[in-house]
Amino acid sequence: MDMKPAPSTNTQVSVTKRSRPSSPWRLALRRLRKNRMAMIGLTVLAFMVLFCFVGPLISSHLTEKVSVANGNKAPNSTHWLGTDKLGRDVLTRTMLAGRISLTVGIAAMFIAVLIGSVLGAIAGYYRGWADSIIMRLADIIYSVPNLPLLILLGAVLSDLKIPAEARIYVVMFILGMLAWATLSRLVRSQVLSLREQEFMQAAEVLGLRDHRKIFRHLLPNTVPIIIVSATLLVASAILAESALSWLGLGVIPPTPSWGNMIQAANNLVDFQLRPWLWIPPGICIFVTVISINLIGDGLRDALDPKMKR
Repeated sequence: MDMKPAPSTNTQVSVTKRSRPSSPWRLALRRLRKNRMAMIGLTVLAFMVLFCFVGPLISSHLTEKVSVANGNKAPNSTHWLGTDKLGRDVLTRTMLAGRISLTVGIAAMFIAVLIGSVLGAIAGYYRGWADSIIMRLADIIYSVPNLPLLILLGAVLSDLKIPAEARIYVVMFILGMLAWATLSRLVRSQVLSLREQEFMQAAEVLGLRDHRKIFRHLLPNTVPIIIVSATLLVASAILAESALSWLGLGVIPPTPSWGNMIQAANNLVDFQLRPWLWIPPGICIFVTVISINLIGDGLRDALDPKMKR
């Protein structure tokens, strides 16, 4: 009687490893890598971050003083993007302005995510009067157009004569406070669905406290939608800050931002004859916002394939 050799232990281990299912996060990362537009956006955004945060460190014009005699020079071998009306290097100023604009966008996003996710989870879990109060507050924010409200708040900041250094933080806080409503609605809808599932019934049987159910079981299951919303909130905050600074109501000189750099070219002569004053920051805003939106679309499709268009 022929005896077939038993499979080796190494073969069994390799079969077990191959048959082991991938985690949802690993599958999402794999889908994201296959999304060509999202990868392009991620590459461009990484370049912009390096350009803004590392570029000034290797710039030879970072310590240059104001020189009106050297103002409004066209691009040349010394100043690749020319100089502004005070003789400062436009390329270096664009890098420094990117630091401010990106920092404002990211900080406003964190504020909006923190407030929106917590309030949305509380509204979805408790429902009743808590849900009514939070959602009516969100409706109030929705009912007021953001740009006129931002202009009004910016004018108030100007009247209060807040220093330029402190004004950046106030702008971050205002943008974050006006952006949480959308995220809170999304988190609330997810929590309303999740609280009826079996794992929450098990948590109820175990007698877990409410804060543990919310922060350990419900909110972690809303992370995908929070991540997607967070990327889009960064883009919205950068655009809002740029609009405020362009109107002279956001970040004010001498602190540079992409918005107030464009605002510096506020006459027809600068607009027509000195395009190096406003085109570089305008391109930076456009490229950064487009790349963030591409990443957000890719994350949405990767984390929830059912939403793929």
